[in-house]
Amino acid sequence: MKTRTPISIYIAITIGITIMAFEMFAQDANYFSTPFFWALLIIITILLLIMNSIGDLVENERFARLTDEEKKEYITNNATPYFQKLWNSAFKKQSQSEEKDILIDHGFDGITELDNSLPKWWIGLFYFGMIFCAVYLIAFAFTDYAHPEAEYDREAKLQLASIAEYEKNAPPINLETAKYSADYIAEGEQLFKTNCVTCHADGGKGGIGPNLTDTHWINIKEKSLFKNVFWMLENGSPNNPTMRPFITEGTITGRDAEKIASYIYHINQEKSPITEKQGGAAPQGESVKWQE
Repeated sequence: MKTRTPISIYIAITIGITIMAFEMFAQDANYFSTPFFWALLIIITILLLIMNSIGDLVENERFARLTDEEKKEYITNNATPYFQKLWNSAFKKQSQSEEKDILIDHGFDGITELDNSLPKWWIGLFYFGMIFCAVYLIAFAFTDYAHPEAEYDREAKLQLASIAEYEKNAPPINLETAKYSADYIAEGEQLFKTNCVTCHADGGKGGIGPNLTDTHWINIKEKSLFKNVFWMLENGSPNNPTMRPFITEGTITGRDAEKIASYIYHINQEKSPITEKQGGAAPQGESVKWQE
């Protein structure tokens, strides 16, 4: 009778294969938290335990039919731990009497070799590698597994959803709490192109509206440039109704205005001004020296 593989080995292998399958084929990356995943593991484990119990019954039946000498040999063989047997099958050297039974003589070249069976762990790794490659190829061909673009899209959607949830629950930004941040410049530029470029032109160089890159301003309501821009976005221009109160009328949020004001501060204070020679509009209003 052959020594049976312990049930713990089967359970460990099955759990590993199940996790690998979910990792490759599951759409939801948080499958560990899903009831279906844990229910499947429990069902598989129960089935393995049932199969192991049936195996015990079959083994007992076969053991009862053995002779006394075979029973003694079987009990002695089972006394050795399973992993010790694997180790012995891989690295234990045969005695000279055992080698005679598996010795192959080429005859013509004088070379002799041992016809050893491959170690079980090696065979196991070989078959595992074959199965893994087959599953991986199927997952790669028919799912988004191991595709960086698909993974990036998923992560980007999750991040955008997280940002939207944060902004929905975060306290509103007003003139008192708004702050300049260089991190807002890129987003502020996109918001500027959506809401402001019609009048102020690309890069804020001025068109229908004034040039936002020079030192001259028509409406001066705050001491700092950033706060002044935010005030204008919230209340509009007292001198020109075309400059609407974007925040008050609901076109943009206070957080959007914070980003737009950061972008305008950047092009006005951190970049060279766009002059008339470069296609910028002529200065309008008073020359202002803003506070930091």
